[in-house]
Amino acid sequence: MQNDTILTDDFGRKHNYLRISLIEKCNLRCTYCMPAEGILLTPKSNLMTTDEIYAIAKTFVANGVDKIRLTGGEPLLRKDFPQIIAQLHSLKTEISITTNGILIDKHIEVLKQFNVKKINLSLDTLVASKFQTITLRNQFEKVVDNLHLLLNNDFKIKINVVLIKGFNDNEIIDFIKLTEFLPISIRFIEFMPFAGNEWDNSKMVSQNEILDQVKNQFSASDVEKLTDDTNFTAREFKIKNYLGSFGIISSITNPFCDGCNRIRLTANGKIKNCLFSNAETDLLTAHRNGESIEDLISFSIKNKKKVRAGMNTIDAINNPVLNQDNRSMITIGG
Repeated sequence: MQNDTILTDDFGRKHNYLRISLIEKCNLRCTYCMPAEGILLTPKSNLMTTDEIYAIAKTFVANGVDKIRLTGGEPLLRKDFPQIIAQLHSLKTEISITTNGILIDKHIEVLKQFNVKKINLSLDTLVASKFQTITLRNQFEKVVDNLHLLLNNDFKIKINVVLIKGFNDNEIIDFIKLTEFLPISIRFIEFMPFAGNEWDNSKMVSQNEILDQVKNQFSASDVEKLTDDTNFTAREFKIKNYLGSFGIISSITNPFCDGCNRIRLTANGKIKNCLFSNAETDLLTAHRNGESIEDLISFSIKNKKKVRAGMNTIDAINNPVLNQDNRSMITIGG
């Protein structure tokens, strides 16, 4: 019998969505994710093995988790990715992944075999030269080819676009126009602060600024507000008669913490009860010592703050002493 009280915090939020980072490595170097000087990688011996990922995930599923998303780094870099998927598939829960798309063609048959149909694809620009600028890699055509490969195989695609003022905010309408003929969801993400990514709010494109561009391009009658999911992260919209849709993830200017149902497990086996929190609870060491991890999970959930790890005002989130006191994004997991 499930005991979902372990995954319920003091504000009544039930956490049924586990995001597992499989690896800290990535084959891109996106500037908003990884510090320019790189990161010190966790030694391999301190990362979860295939069996440890399965065992820890199994405990979460036994206590109410019914959605698992695999992230990184770049999750498809794990050489044991097929084995991880096969084991997690046996838990009979929904599995999805977030990927930069470069290795999709090498793994698409595995994804189909184990019914992993929901893919979040990170793509921050539709301009090849800008792609190289933001990622420091020349892989734009590969990503686009693999996007079409996924669409041709009926995967459900969301494209994650981190907006940075002066870099790609002039592409908002271009991304939305992709949804006219492609059955995809574009998700515009407000630039968020993490250790080493040189965030400041002058680089952020807010929800209101995004919607202002939409209003200037489309008539009010053509912009449809869709019904948001109960535990939404993106506020969803659609242009009338377009195949796809677009959403806005406004973690900074209009957070959605009230309905948060997510918990993150890092590649080295620590859980974070909030993306913005520097508090971590080590499950892997306890698991390796043969100890139960349920009390540790409950402790983490019960200590979750109501809003953004306690940064509940714009002044607080703008304070570098607070907003940089965290891991870099690549070691948290998307």
